[in-house]
Amino acid sequence: MSKDNEKAKIFTRRALLLGGAQALLFSVIAGRLYYLQIVQGRMYRRRAENNRISVRIILPKRGRILDRYGVPLAINDQTFRVVILPSQVKKVDELLDKLSKFVTIEESDRKRIERDLRTQNDLNSIIVKDNISREQMDSIAVSSPDLIGADVDSGEVRVYPYGEITAHILGYVGAVAKEETDTVKNDIEKRLLRTSGFLIGKKGMEKAYEMKMRGISGTKEMEVNARGNVVRALSRREPVSGEDVQLSLDINLQQLAAARISHTIAASAVVMNIHTGEILAMVSRPSFDPNLFSFGISKKNWDILNNDTKAPLMNRAISGVYAPGSTFKMMTALAALEARVMEYGERVYCSGSYEFGERKFHCWKRDGHGRLNLIEAMAHSCDPYFYEASRRMGIDKLQAMALRFGLGDITGIDLPNERTGVVPGRIWKQTVKKERWQQGETLITSIGHGFILTTPLQLAVMTARIANGGFAVKPRMTKCSEQELEEPFHKRWQDIGINKEHLEIVQYGMFSAVNMPGSTGFGARILEEDKEMAGKTGTAQVRRISEAERKRGVMKNEDLEWRERDHSLFVAYAPYKKPKYAAAVVIEHGGSGALSAPIARDLLIECQNRKL
Repeated sequence: MSKDNEKAKIFTRRALLLGGAQALLFSVIAGRLYYLQIVQGRMYRRRAENNRISVRIILPKRGRILDRYGVPLAINDQTFRVVILPSQVKKVDELLDKLSKFVTIEESDRKRIERDLRTQNDLNSIIVKDNISREQMDSIAVSSPDLIGADVDSGEVRVYPYGEITAHILGYVGAVAKEETDTVKNDIEKRLLRTSGFLIGKKGMEKAYEMKMRGISGTKEMEVNARGNVVRALSRREPVSGEDVQLSLDINLQQLAAARISHTIAASAVVMNIHTGEILAMVSRPSFDPNLFSFGISKKNWDILNNDTKAPLMNRAISGVYAPGSTFKMMTALAALEARVMEYGERVYCSGSYEFGERKFHCWKRDGHGRLNLIEAMAHSCDPYFYEASRRMGIDKLQAMALRFGLGDITGIDLPNERTGVVPGRIWKQTVKKERWQQGETLITSIGHGFILTTPLQLAVMTARIANGGFAVKPRMTKCSEQELEEPFHKRWQDIGINKEHLEIVQYGMFSAVNMPGSTGFGARILEEDKEMAGKTGTAQVRRISEAERKRGVMKNEDLEWRERDHSLFVAYAPYKKPKYAAAVVIEHGGSGALSAPIARDLLIECQNRKL
C-alpha cells in the first residue's frame, strides 16, 4: 500500500473520530438547551420574572368593634411613624444610631428590626418607631439628606376610646409571634403576617373574631433594577377591609357597671338578656388600658401588669372562679323538689347548727332561725334547711341539677379563656382527689362551699335559666340579628325539663329573699312597682373558722386582712312578673353578700328604664 493511501486512511479515521466527538458534543449541548429551554423553561422564566418583579403587601383595614347601637368601641386612627427601606440601607446600625437622635430606639426595637430584616420583602418598609409627634416628623424631614434609607410614613393604629371599661371584652392587638406563622402555608398570608406593623388580635373579641376583622391583603407588583430600587409599578390589587363586629354590649350600661364597682379592689359584674343570651354588660376590676398594646407595650408596663398579684389582665367574669355560697341554694332547692324529698311547705328547725354524725355544721346565724319552710329558708338564707335537704337526696341529684343549669362547665360564650369551674361529685373526687366522697361534703356543697367553684358568668346563666322558665339559654357577646329575634326563644333553646311548679316555687323564694321584710337582700329591693327584682345573696368564706373562734365570737370581716375576708355575691333577675334581665355580681373579699346586691339592683333598674 502506498504511503499516500495510508496517510489518507489515517486522516479519514481521525476525521471520523473528530466528527463523532463534535457530533456528540453538539448533541449534549442541544440536549441541555432542550432541557433548560423546554423542560425547565417555565421554572427559569419564573425565576427570571421574580428577579425582575417584586411583590409588595398592602395591609387591609381592620374591621371596627361596635356596641349594640353602633357606638364605636375599637377603631382605627391615623398615625405617623419612622420607617426604613431595606433596599436603600447599607449599614442599619449606623442609620438607627442617627435616628435615635430624633426618636427613642430601645434595644428591643433593634432586635425586632433585625428580625424583620430577615423576613421582610425588600420593598416592604420596616417600622422603626410608631406614633411620632409632628415635631419629630419635621426634624427627620430636615435631616433627610443624612438619613438615606429612612422615611416618615403614615399608617393605622388600633384605638380603644373607652380604655379600661371595655378592656376585658375587647382584648387588644399585638405583633405576630413566630409560632403564629409556622402553621400558615399560604405564601401571601404568611407574608402578610410577617409584614412589619401588621397586628392581630391577642385577647378578647379581637382574638375571637380575628379572621372576620382582619380582611384580605392587597398586593402591588413592582419592577426593580439590580440594586432593588423601584423602576415602575406594574399592577395593583386593592386590599379588602375587614368586617365590623357588632356586640350585644350597651356601652352606657357598661359604664354604669364599671362605675358601680369602682370602689372595690377586685370585682366583676355580668348582665344578660334571659331570652336571647345577649350580654348587655360585663366588667372586671382591676382592669388595664388596651391602648398600651397598640404600639407595642414596653417591658416596664408589661412587667407591671403581668406581675400584679391582683391579675388586672384576667377577665374575672369568665376566668375568675369562686365558691358560689348561698347563691347556690336555688340548685339545692330545685334538686330536693324534683327528687321529692322535700315539700315546699315542710318546716325544718334551725337551732344555729346541724348535727350530722360526729360533726356539727353551723348556720351563719348563731342563734338559729327556728322553724322555716323553703320560701322562708331562702329568704333568710338558713343553712340547716339546705343541709337537711341535701342529706335526704345525696350528692348525685344535686350535682346533676347544677350541671343542667350551666354550672361546672364552659358556657360557650364567644370569648377566649373561659374557665369551667367545678361541680363536685363522686366520680370527680375519685378522679381528681383519689378519694371517696364523704356524705358530710354533700352538706357543705348544698350551701355553695367545699369543692364547688363557679364563674360570675355561670351564675348569671344559672339565674337566667331559672327566670326564663327552665330553658338552656347560652350567653353571647354579639348582637342578635333580626332573623334570630323573630324565632321564639323557647324554640331556640332546649327545655331543661324542670317541673314548672317547682321553678315557680324557687322563683318566689328568690323574690322573698329580696322583698320579704328581714330577708338578706331586703335593703337592696326595687321599690318601683312592676320593676321588682328577685334575687339571692351569697357569702363565700375563704378561710376556715375554728371551733374555738366560734365560741369566742367569729371575727368581723372589717377586722380581717383583705385577703381573709369573705367574698360577696349576688344574683338577680327582673322584672319579677315578666323577667327579661339577669345579673350576677361578685366582690372579692367584699364581706356580706348584701354589699353586691345594690350594684345588681342599679344595673337591673337601668336595663328596665332604657328597655334594652
